[in-house]
Amino acid sequence: MTWDSIIQRETQSEIPHSVRNDKGEENDNLRELTYLEAIRDALQYEMRRDARVLVLGEDVGVFGGAFKVTQGLFEEFGQERVIDTPMSELCMVGAATGMAFMGLRPIVEMQFADFISTGFDSIVQYAATNHYRWNEPVPWVIRAPGGGGLRGGPFHSQNPEAWFVHAPGLKVVAPATPADARGLLLSAIRDPNPVIYFEYKSLYRSIRGHVPEGEDGIVPIGKAKVARSGTDMSIITYGAPLHEALKAADELARENFKVEVLDLRTLKPMDTEAIFETTRKTSKVLIAHEANLTCGVGAEISALISQHTFEFLDAPIVRLAAPDIPPPYAPILEDASRPNKEKILQAARKLLAY
Repeated sequence: MTWDSIIQRETQSEIPHSVRNDKGEENDNLRELTYLEAIRDALQYEMRRDARVLVLGEDVGVFGGAFKVTQGLFEEFGQERVIDTPMSELCMVGAATGMAFMGLRPIVEMQFADFISTGFDSIVQYAATNHYRWNEPVPWVIRAPGGGGLRGGPFHSQNPEAWFVHAPGLKVVAPATPADARGLLLSAIRDPNPVIYFEYKSLYRSIRGHVPEGEDGIVPIGKAKVARSGTDMSIITYGAPLHEALKAADELARENFKVEVLDLRTLKPMDTEAIFETTRKTSKVLIAHEANLTCGVGAEISALISQHTFEFLDAPIVRLAAPDIPPPYAPILEDASRPNKEKILQAARKLLAY
């Protein structure tokens, strides 16, 4: 599987139509963008607003990035602010940290989130601890395109967010909608701390939605969002599985079940009060994420609920995630390993009947 074939498959995704804002209201003042376009819009807006903001990574310049997220930025901002780098993630992160020390605000693009492991030492050992060690902030952002669904196999489909949620000194975000993709990226770029920004390749062109312009729609880091309100049970999720959870909630609504869906949006710092509030409200919790199960983000959520809101539970907490295997290449195996609407429905119905 070549990168070109992965990109080609991804760009042929069907784009459903969406015409409402987060409150379900018609709003002609908002633009309708794809998830990818919303990310590009945030990059362009911040680069126009703040001359300290720059982009670096493999093929982000003339080529426009592996998935064309940075397309057009090189032509507008030039080679000093849109920098093609060697194929060395460790070098890219180290350079970004040095730039941050000098007052710049670099944004590093990993072509695939999987490759971030090559720069792990520079991220976790150095950048993440630097503010603590000698009070020097490191205001960079790493954009990490993750997740499966594009038949990329184990080197192009991983979800490594739990590594970085575990590391002190980092912030970690994972937007699931175009509006949140733009709003969280604006916040990440302006944050004085190093932020890992996980974006989902399967969402790039498969969803679209209304996205505010300018300073409107900035999403604060650390704030979850109730994507659907309900009282019978809660599904807590983030990233691509949010859309599968919402589909499942729609189907359960036809069975007269009111399912609440909480989109975490930020994984670190986590909005624990939102987690506790939805638990107290429904008393039944299903946690779904695309990363593999063991020591995933869902384990931390489950532990928090058990420790702080155990007395509100009417059933055991259920975790739905990928099995502890590398992401499969074969389409039938990849589909079987990822959380989807049917798996969420099966788990939710069992939980509702408990």
